[in-house]
Amino acid sequence: MKIGIFDSGLGGLYIANAIRTYLPEYDYVYLGDTLHVPYGRRAVDTVYELTRKAIDYLFSEQDCALIIVACNTASALALRRIQQEYLVKAYPNRRVLGVIVPTLEHAADHKLRRIGMLATEAMCNSGIYEEELGKIDPDVQLFAQSAPLLVPMLEHDGWDFLDQALEKYLSPLHEKKIDSLILGCTHYCLLKEKIAAYLGSGVTLVSQDELIPEKLGSYLNKHSWLEAKLSKEGQFNVGITDVSRSFCATAEDIVGPSIGKIQRIDLL
Repeated sequence: MKIGIFDSGLGGLYIANAIRTYLPEYDYVYLGDTLHVPYGRRAVDTVYELTRKAIDYLFSEQDCALIIVACNTASALALRRIQQEYLVKAYPNRRVLGVIVPTLEHAADHKLRRIGMLATEAMCNSGIYEEELGKIDPDVQLFAQSAPLLVPMLEHDGWDFLDQALEKYLSPLHEKKIDSLILGCTHYCLLKEKIAAYLGSGVTLVSQDELIPEKLGSYLNKHSWLEAKLSKEGQFNVGITDVSRSFCATAEDIVGPSIGKIQRIDLL
């Protein structure tokens, strides 16, 4: 059985590639819902249905034992319902994990106090980062900034306009004198260097591709019954719901030539 990694589009490949680099022995399948990206302005029920269909495909068609929902918006708007309703009835012996709680645990472990968060509009409106952070450390301050233009730019070759957009979104956070910034969307991993250059060395970047692999390794160590089910041939397959030239080119830049053929997937 495989480890599945699901994202709304391109950004989750950064997390997928980081995971397989850190834990190369397992078999992985990546699914990007590029037909419906971005999720950040979609209704809650829509995000849930899109996520549920992706999860169902990874379980039923790809034989995954464990799925990482790399998309922050899907983690915020759909994960809890997936775990409490869908999973219990349909696949009680499999697991679906998100990226929000591990990210905040990482921030708390590193004693970050004035945390900025760059995220999608839906992610900011959900309030889930504030809710979960309050459970971990209620004294930490979180300053959220939505950045609705970044994902479409990254998915559709809008690199020429990114500097102007980043200044618009980052300047309010910089004025808050944040000590750290959570990149609250997997797509923003592609912008780490630009964001770090803008904010300066005094601000710590919390990027999920740098922390999720270790968190997953710890999870598998604690859940040996699940780890024992995983196949270990080092395979990695990528599927997306709409194939575009820009996605394929950027995906190969992220993963390298080992990415192989990218398949188009129909989610019924």
